[in-house]
Amino acid sequence: MSSLNEVLRSHGVHQRPLRTAIALLADGWIRFDELIRRAAVPRRSVEELLESLGSDLERDGNSLRLQPSAVSSYAEFGPRTGKNGPELLAKVSALIEHVPPPLPALDHVQATAETVVRRAEWLDAQYELGGARLVFLGDHDLTSLAVHALRPDAELTVVDLDERVLAYVDERSGGAVRTLHADLRIGLPHAVLGSADLVFSDPPYTPEGMGLFAARGIEALAEPPLGRLLLAYGYSPRHPALGAQVQQELMRLGLTFEAILPDFHSYHGAQAIGAAADLYVCQPTARARKQEVKQGIYTHGPQSVESSGSSAALMDRVREIADRPVVETPRPDWSKPINGKPDVALAFDLTGDPGPWLLRLLLATNASRVAILVPNSHPDLVNAEAQAALLDLIGSKYQLKLLRSLPDNKHAVVVADAVDSPALPLTRAHARLGNLPNIPTPLHPYRLIDLPRHHLPQTLP
Repeated sequence: MSSLNEVLRSHGVHQRPLRTAIALLADGWIRFDELIRRAAVPRRSVEELLESLGSDLERDGNSLRLQPSAVSSYAEFGPRTGKNGPELLAKVSALIEHVPPPLPALDHVQATAETVVRRAEWLDAQYELGGARLVFLGDHDLTSLAVHALRPDAELTVVDLDERVLAYVDERSGGAVRTLHADLRIGLPHAVLGSADLVFSDPPYTPEGMGLFAARGIEALAEPPLGRLLLAYGYSPRHPALGAQVQQELMRLGLTFEAILPDFHSYHGAQAIGAAADLYVCQPTARARKQEVKQGIYTHGPQSVESSGSSAALMDRVREIADRPVVETPRPDWSKPINGKPDVALAFDLTGDPGPWLLRLLLATNASRVAILVPNSHPDLVNAEAQAALLDLIGSKYQLKLLRSLPDNKHAVVVADAVDSPALPLTRAHARLGNLPNIPTPLHPYRLIDLPRHHLPQTLP
């Protein structure tokens, strides 16, 4: 069996056709060309499979079968089935009922429970998920939890900008689904790079959004040509040019369309596209590559494609509030440590912050003073409870002044002054946590900057 196991492993998550071929051979005599046709396996792959069966394979001219005495030994290699049907639909419906409300600024539109179940069952039918590594880039629809219900032995990771979604998935999976924080415009968490067999995403449906999420998906694949990128995308048939723009963007990245399944996804909303979207099954080619990152990727809010994002006049006031020489960064980017010089303030324009940027920037920055422009309605400033939660997380690194309604009634300025003897994890946010003292073992593979917000208190003294 070792030779057969080696052949199956060489196909990674694409073992299902080979397993189908084994089941056909176990059923009795079948012609070689019929085996290829019914299993939908390339000839060379079938020949490798047959060779691995050795003396357990019986031949009669062009016909083949497993020796009747050996059939029982191959039962474990046949196609696998999962528990599905009404029970899974009821479970997913209950999960969706309590998911955090959609955020229009992140282009959230809730998929139906039937769609989420359909995704999980299709993935399970199409790929060998036992032990497979799946990464979900954004998962407000909770597809990861449906897949986990079907295949608890799959290794699932959710990467999301929305801290609420990460906390919810973590809680409802009992920690079985790994959760990591990222804004894909900044980059992927280090632990996700080159780690996945499959990547699933329902991105913003702009060409910029689809291109960005697809590019990050390619980066997440361990072996891009062997892996698959599964994307939801929909456009109105009244505007086919938009669909062409997105498809051209995906092809420009070096992706080929293995399949496009029409109307695979259904939504509560998205009426402009008929409340439906297709499933794109994309295989990266050898030339699959990165792309230039654009800040405007959404259809709504301050980070939409149309948003100008200009706040130069307001930043003049921020520099005054900083009350010392200022170095201003062109845009938020916490992919690397940001270090300031003594007696020099760092200034940032976070007027487009959808919520998580402020904390991430404070974690990434090591400076004597930081001055940050944010919306007055920022989630971390909106009430006393939110402000206290931010102070609890960052207080052992920075003392904060939260200046609401400055420079105008739509904005606020956060001034952060470094404390004496700041906590070590907070000053080394990009270090692997396993290299720092007194960190819980489950967090060792990760960096502080990539942890979901609800895990950060575990790293503090």
